[in-house]
Amino acid sequence: MNTAFLKFVEELYTKEDILEAEPMSRHTTFRVGGPADCFLQVSSTEQLAATIHYLNLVESEYFVLGNGSNLLVSDKGYRGVILQIGPKMSEVSVEGTLVRAQAGASMAKTARMAMEHGLTGLEFASGIPGTIGGGVVMNAGAYGGEMKQVVESVTVLAQDGQVMVLDNEAMEFGYRTSAIKNRRFVVTEVTFRLQEGEKAAVSAKMEELAQQRKAKQPLEYPSAGSTFKRPEGYFAGKLIMDAGMRGFRIGGAQVSEKHCGFLINAANASAQDIYDLMEEVKERVYHAFEVRLEPEVILLGEF
Repeated sequence: MNTAFLKFVEELYTKEDILEAEPMSRHTTFRVGGPADCFLQVSSTEQLAATIHYLNLVESEYFVLGNGSNLLVSDKGYRGVILQIGPKMSEVSVEGTLVRAQAGASMAKTARMAMEHGLTGLEFASGIPGTIGGGVVMNAGAYGGEMKQVVESVTVLAQDGQVMVLDNEAMEFGYRTSAIKNRRFVVTEVTFRLQEGEKAAVSAKMEELAQQRKAKQPLEYPSAGSTFKRPEGYFAGKLIMDAGMRGFRIGGAQVSEKHCGFLINAANASAQDIYDLMEEVKERVYHAFEVRLEPEVILLGEF
């Protein structure tokens, strides 16, 4: 990290929020990844805007991180700045049937807050390990629910520092995508419009989904959830299983025996192990069925 940039961030961030050569294995659910040159824990939209403005000015690489639940970072690390929108931007408030959540709030926390206020619609999100910001960008979903169904509006920060509010239609939600995914907007807050429900019934539904996840998913191992998107007309997990890859390993990375759609860190895997396993799975599935699997996981750094 050069001296000018260090001086800039020291004026804007507290010392404990500036981490140099920070291992990304501490910040991804795969529990792998080499060091990022600089890791900043963001506390406000104003701080975020000032940082992005500076980074664009000096043409420095940066990546906006939530919970790292959909991310594979190279063992070589990341030659740039990680901006984490996490615990320091995670407030959730409720007003009537509207739930407002800062981008760093976890999906689970937001779903619980809705449940506590007797609101239904976010139950599907209660077991998704990501943040609200990341969830909106990729239109996260599970068990028949998705963000598209409940998002009222999304507040974003543009590259020029402008704050904009996008309604549901402007978000152009699709399967695991949105209008934001290919633009350099950063989500800062999301407003959900939910429905009134019975607290006990909402809680029971969340518990039912939690039990289903526990039964069907390898939650005891580090992973990034479903590694591949669902190909049209197919299920990724079934294709992988039918290609004979259940339990297949490369190094410490393994195709889960419980759910073949999950690639897991079974035994101190490296990021390269996981990447190589992803490539092998894609190749074998294409060879067997002529279906191209597309990763749901974001790759960061050099592989």
